[in-house]
Amino acid sequence: MEQPRLRGWKGKDVMKNMQWFLIGVIGGFVAAHFMNKDPRGHDILAEVDARINGFTAIIGDAYREQEARLTEPDKN
Repeated sequence: MEQPRLRGWKGKDVMKNMQWFLIGVIGGFVAAHFMNKDPRGHDILAEVDARINGFTAIIGDAYREQEARLTEPDKN
């Protein structure tokens, strides 16, 4: 019996895309490392980190609030 495959996806294409993805991730880490060495770059990365932390805190609070609301017994 033949294995089901996604249309338009071939083994070589998936591996090539994965390779480009990994090259991009590694390149991003290298760029961030060099950027962090410069004081201006360090400030920019610190600001980005603060914004990401603020965003994840908002999402986490909303999730916990929704979870508490859904797990409360009905007060009718």
